[in-house]
Amino acid sequence: MSADKNSHYCIDLLNRKRFPTQEVSIGNVKLGGKNPIRLQSMTTTDTMDTEKSVAQSIRMIEAGCEIVRLTAPSKKEAENMGNIRQKLNELGYDVPLVADIHFTPNAAEVAAKLVEKVRVNPGNYADKKKFEEIDYTDESYEAELVRIEEKFTPLVLLCKKEGTAMRIGTNHGSLSDRILSRYGDTPEGMVESAMEFIRICEKNDYHELVISMKASNTLVMVQAYRLGSRNAEKWPFLPIAFGSYRSRRR
Repeated sequence: MSADKNSHYCIDLLNRKRFPTQEVSIGNVKLGGKNPIRLQSMTTTDTMDTEKSVAQSIRMIEAGCEIVRLTAPSKKEAENMGNIRQKLNELGYDVPLVADIHFTPNAAEVAAKLVEKVRVNPGNYADKKKFEEIDYTDESYEAELVRIEEKFTPLVLLCKKEGTAMRIGTNHGSLSDRILSRYGDTPEGMVESAMEFIRICEKNDYHELVISMKASNTLVMVQAYRLGSRNAEKWPFLPIAFGSYRSRRR
């Protein structure tokens, strides 16, 4: 890579500067902007087990965790996060909770009313993965984008109404058939998968976004973040805070 291209990501190789982002509110925790890097982790308990989930969350909080994420693969887990939130509050813990949504939009809409942030994966929120390669025309691809917007907009509007933050988490291992058919298994596909959802948020004047892009291949992950930073420059009004890398695929 040339020195000129390197300078795009790092103005001075010997004196690193933090990439500027705007501030996002996740409950009482501020992320991005001039705020410090925040420590987040995820429970390994069954979210339907309120007692164990609360106990593990407390251990994480007392170890320094500032944001706690729990899995919500279906509506029932999303609903029980309200009980977990209530129990933690009763015990004096107000650390923000994040609902990790898998394939069920209605679970995200439930969680958005109960916790401080929801995490959605563009690869499986509105698309079903059948491992098919589809030859889209520009018209048919545009029709798919309209379908996604119709499915995703209700959550955007609900989060905006409730003051709930959202993490748009692209995963290299679960890019949709549609993205793979047009962009291939590439960093460009990861970024565009996130950008499709970001555009919908921007269209609805919703900006409490955290963007993450995960890949088991570290080189792919780094390049995706670099490309994502260029897109952030195109939309300087978006309060984008780029999230952390985890090697486990979901």
